[in-house]
Amino acid sequence: MATAPELLAPEVVIRAMRGSDVSDVVAIERSSYQFPWSEGIFRDCLRVGYVCRVVTVSRQVMAYGVMSFGAGEAHILNLCVAESYRCRGVGRQLLGSLIERASDAGMSDAFLEVRPSNTSAIRLYLALGFEQVGMRRGYYQAVNGREDAAVLRRALRSDASSS
Repeated sequence: MATAPELLAPEVVIRAMRGSDVSDVVAIERSSYQFPWSEGIFRDCLRVGYVCRVVTVSRQVMAYGVMSFGAGEAHILNLCVAESYRCRGVGRQLLGSLIERASDAGMSDAFLEVRPSNTSAIRLYLALGFEQVGMRRGYYQAVNGREDAAVLRRALRSDASSS
């Protein structure tokens, strides 16, 4: 007897963010943060040539990341996954893609800041090889004033790998 065909997983794609994605990105940003980036900030990131990526699932934007390069370092400025796709590997895939892009561009290190209260993000970053290297006092706006940011770093190249 024939069995029913397996349902295919939705198509997951990581691609460059386009101007037409910004409204979807802003919607995820606003639903995720009390003090979200504005539409203008995302458009400026695209305009100045930052590495801006989205993850689409069945062509719907479900996550995004923004990264800059400077002085041989990558700085992951924003990475966010829509609530319905959190804890499903989407953030891990996106962060891995950003790290690969930075490494391919010759960056020696990747840095990011994260709220100490964002324990799920911290677990992901540590699992992908980031280490805390500092703290920025009062970095983030918060309901009751300011919140610190943990500064994390991951080495992308080592001298041993070049020999």
